Amino acid sequence: MAILKGAEPFLLPGGKQGILLIHGFTGSPSEMRLLGEHLNEHGYTVLAPRLCGHGTNAEEMATTAWPHWYGAVQDGYHLLKGLCSQIAVVGLSMGGLMALKVGVEYPVSKVVCLSAPIFIADKRLPMLGIFRLFRKFIPKKRRRLEVDPLYSVCYDRTPLSSLSSLLELIKTVDKQLPYLDKPLLVMQSLREHTVVPKSAKYIHDRAGSTDKKLIWLEKSGHIITLDIERDIVFDNIIKFLKYDIAK
Repeated sequence: MAILKGAEPFLLPGGKQGILLIHGFTGSPSEMRLLGEHLNEHGYTVLAPRLCGHGTNAEEMATTAWPHWYGAVQDGYHLLKGLCSQIAVVGLSMGGLMALKVGVEYPVSKVVCLSAPIFIADKRLPMLGIFRLFRKFIPKKRRRLEVDPLYSVCYDRTPLSSLSSLLELIKTVDKQLPYLDKPLLVMQSLREHTVVPKSAKYIHDRAGSTDKKLIWLEKSGHIITLDIERDIVFDNIIKFLKYDIAK
């Protein structure tokens, strides 16, 4: 299956400290590219895998489920482990859920969770089972961001089967949160309309981490790695990675 231009996975070689970047649901590594380049400029080795079924077409994604997506994350972790002595993980949206899961299951140094969903702002979700009887896809709207389109390669429709699998992933990660013991940074915009903002506080409060911090943004939408406050996002991630969370 041909990969969409801009949706390719990327590796940016740097020092012995590695960062695993995980993109979001129906998105691609492109939405993590600017963050990855910023981290690499600070000396980190950065790897952003392409999750199975993403970055090609929605029909292929419909044949996959969250264990397939997470399998690509695990492959990325093991590849990066061969290059680096220490690994931190940063995830956006669904990628944030997977970053939390990696933080529970693997010996990473720190976890950064951006715009991760526990509560999704779509009133149709309780009817998802009925919708799936009649439709396989639903149109997907996304804000136009002031970046090159190659940094925002994603699908314009969502496979409903994949959406059901995302809900299963949320339940799985929710059960694991109390077992997370790594330093945790959670970031979320108060103005976004994809994930209910209270998701961030829920993740922060439920996580078992002793060292944890929640940062709210005030002007961004869901894709905070590309939106108007991305410099704030990048700077806070760098501070979190380089220093103790209490500083």
